[in-house]
Amino acid sequence: MTIAALYNLFLQHPSVQTDTRKLQPGDIYFALKGDNFDGNLFAGQALEKGAAYAVIDNAAYKINDQMILVEDVLTTLQQLAKYHRQQFNIPFIAITGSNGKTTSKELVHAVLSTTYKTYTTEGNLNNHIGIPLTILKIKADAEIAVIEMGANHQQEIAGYCKYALPTHGVITNAGKAHLEGFGGEAGVKKGKGELFDYIREHKGSVFIMNDYDYLQEMSKGISEVITYGTHDAMVVGTVVSSDTFLQVNMLSGNYTGLLQTKLVGDYNLPNVLLAATVGQYFKVTAENIKAALEGYTPSNSRSQLMVKGATHIIMDAYNANPSSMKLAIENFSRQPETKKVLMLGAMAELGAESLQEHQAIIDTISKYNWQQVVLVGGDFLKLSHPYLQFNNAAEAKEWYTGQDMDNTSILIKGSRSMQMEKIIG
Repeated sequence: MTIAALYNLFLQHPSVQTDTRKLQPGDIYFALKGDNFDGNLFAGQALEKGAAYAVIDNAAYKINDQMILVEDVLTTLQQLAKYHRQQFNIPFIAITGSNGKTTSKELVHAVLSTTYKTYTTEGNLNNHIGIPLTILKIKADAEIAVIEMGANHQQEIAGYCKYALPTHGVITNAGKAHLEGFGGEAGVKKGKGELFDYIREHKGSVFIMNDYDYLQEMSKGISEVITYGTHDAMVVGTVVSSDTFLQVNMLSGNYTGLLQTKLVGDYNLPNVLLAATVGQYFKVTAENIKAALEGYTPSNSRSQLMVKGATHIIMDAYNANPSSMKLAIENFSRQPETKKVLMLGAMAELGAESLQEHQAIIDTISKYNWQQVVLVGGDFLKLSHPYLQFNNAAEAKEWYTGQDMDNTSILIKGSRSMQMEKIIG
């Protein structure tokens, strides 16, 4: 079956599912394969549950004409997403970066949604499966789409661009993340830069944090570069205060004045400025920009303030890398509270530099005074330090539940694999 023919079926049944547990009657089931599963095994079950069709790549499972046999299910899913994307002549904004891309995506979506029918990545569906699924959820009424792109190796972003076809691009930053897959910090810049390479080739537009010299360099030759930052940019803003929540003084742009956000940490300043800049570029009113940025409440353990009785918890445990970990610790050190506890989980995917980067975090911790420091798992366990340590979040939780944390502020952060949110869950 051609992609065009499959697309005609999709128009009749415009809902795609890859998990039979979430399948609804009328969905098209795509039988994806992974290291530990084979979706072909569940194709028959999908039809029994009411799937209109099941797309499979193993002929042994084809039992009737509702089974669509293709060479490779994942490739077909991506090709279908590209075909759907090509039906739209609207801005597609792609956002990638080492830190802050999900928060940036959410803020940009909040601002644009005040004025346009805007579709965006749900949660963290930002990989080779999530991005095509996101594209296929975009309906005919779409006016703008915001697509988050995660990556941990070279040519990954370039691959996403082949079916997302972005018209506008954002690289929030290029720091120390996924060093193992990218081959070091220079490799991170090269990998994230694949988005700008695509935008440059297709004469699109990019938004850059002008404070970062490397983004100025990476964006050279692009048709339109829109800047934001703390100085010398189209939209300029600075931190007024990050006590509890981030306050921003917007100095230039269509909205000027104070922004009182519900985000924790001055490291969220670039994310706020980006959203204001994208809003201004797409002619969102100053009033709507202000309302959206002040109304956005973070969730999913990202820069999230949780209050439990007399305990204040900064839950920033969705992910961590050396860059974001250092920023979070330094920001927390500047908070006015006297009783502060750090609970940090190990960082993943750092390759040969992992021990060195964990030692650097320990060195950063040692510069400040803390009520208590708890380090959990991974390469933290292989280093000498004077702090409490546990093998995993479950052990840390057992310790935590026995402590008096009244009138205490706690920062909880770690890589996704550490599941640090379970400490208070």
